[in-house]
Amino acid sequence: MKKILIPTKLDSVASEVLSADGGYQVVQDGSIPIEELVAAHPDAYGLIVRSEKVTAEIIDALPNLKVIVRAGAGYDTIDIKHARKNGVDVMNTPGANANAVAEEVVAMMLADARHIVQADISTRAGQWEKKNFMGRELTGKTVGIVGLGNIGRLVARRLRGFDCKMLGYDPLVNSERVREWGIEPATLDEIFAGSDYVTLHIPGGESTKGLVGAKLLDLMKQGATIVNCARFGIVDEEALRAVKAAKKLRYLNDVYPKDEAGLKSMADIADLMLPHLGASTFEANYTAAQRAAQELIDLDAKGDMSCVINRDIPEGLERAYCELAYNLARLIRQLSGENSPIKLIETSFYGDLAPFAKWLIVSILSGIWMDFDRYNDYNAAMKFMRKMGIELLNREIDNDKGYGDSMTLDLTVEQPQGFKQHSIRGTLTEGVQIVSRIDEFDRLYFEPGGATLFCLYNDRPGVIASISRKLADAGINIEDMRNPHNLKSERSLAIIRLSDPIGEDLLAEIKTEIEAHTAICTVV
Repeated sequence: MKKILIPTKLDSVASEVLSADGGYQVVQDGSIPIEELVAAHPDAYGLIVRSEKVTAEIIDALPNLKVIVRAGAGYDTIDIKHARKNGVDVMNTPGANANAVAEEVVAMMLADARHIVQADISTRAGQWEKKNFMGRELTGKTVGIVGLGNIGRLVARRLRGFDCKMLGYDPLVNSERVREWGIEPATLDEIFAGSDYVTLHIPGGESTKGLVGAKLLDLMKQGATIVNCARFGIVDEEALRAVKAAKKLRYLNDVYPKDEAGLKSMADIADLMLPHLGASTFEANYTAAQRAAQELIDLDAKGDMSCVINRDIPEGLERAYCELAYNLARLIRQLSGENSPIKLIETSFYGDLAPFAKWLIVSILSGIWMDFDRYNDYNAAMKFMRKMGIELLNREIDNDKGYGDSMTLDLTVEQPQGFKQHSIRGTLTEGVQIVSRIDEFDRLYFEPGGATLFCLYNDRPGVIASISRKLADAGINIEDMRNPHNLKSERSLAIIRLSDPIGEDLLAEIKTEIEAHTAICTVV
């Protein structure tokens, strides 16, 4: 029998499901540190954990370990790279806590609107401060939902009973699908300007760090409320601190740099603070435990790897092509407009890449959407795209074109003037990633990477000189450049590798001076 260790106070249903299967011996003990349980059972085949840290040392201490299941969504407490190196599959249970978090958002909104916490403390102290606790109703309010994944959509469903008007923003979801969910699609600016409540449900990391900053906060209504049950760092605390009193904004928070005791940096600006309680319900615990056990059984019995988050690439596919697919997707996503919802993804894989289309599509999707993990599998990618209303077409290829081992990626995105397609092709040359085509511009042959300025303009002399002068005045050096022309469209594309990224102000100056159709600085 395979021994499974559960070093946490997880719902007993995990142990019950595994034991009922008949092929597992379960040892569950949440009263001692994980290191001690591992030391006592070095023959363990599997681990089911919650927030426990599974370090390289713990993995090395279990020579028979083959699978780790995180009963929850986040897995930053697990050394997934060391696990892969040791042949250990790591899985998670995404969506198991979605309803719990959605209900927490509504609970925080109600508690703040009706001063529930303060009124309870006051009344228990023998006071009767009814006049001081005049509240507000949720009914009829406009709620902006930033991020329309499982949690964001559930928040909308839960608030529907309050007759709220829902605005939604998610750069991956097209307007048609958003409206099917009973949500009105909106830009970030529209959400922050028009909402009484803004609730955040987007991933953390560099791509969203400080997203809710001075620009968006300045747009907010007097007395509006921000709810952050997503990730620490999305809200720029200093920017909020600067405008909160003047605009009488409310801030409800449940996320921190670390889940631990101690003073919190946002204590002076948070009107309601909870100790990261989003997933802390009996039901969420039960669901995560049940899914964790079933995923482990399905992995062993059916080879189902749909929830494995650290899978390895198949034999015959160079890892460099996965990196190429990822970088091409990141680049074309930025060029097409990261806030433009995607309707259709089309791919072509030439030469020896054709058999690995499913693997490369996962890399492409993770490049388009930074929160879609690159270790997911094709089934998870298809499920995600169906949920977001994104169509996928992997085209039949003609190897007689002589493209070698290359790939083409087209995105059809929704823009105010209608749908527009953007295309990119790339390959590897002597191990170096090369972009060979962008839209109508062919034979580019530049390496994606670093900060790159793209300017699309009507072809005429002197444009490159104008761009160079602006960059020089700002102390930005040109490291590489391509400047192809298209005779049919009479347009040119300046592709300029920069020593440093440039800000929005300089970008706007360049765009205005050269009368560019598009001016974008990408970072890959």
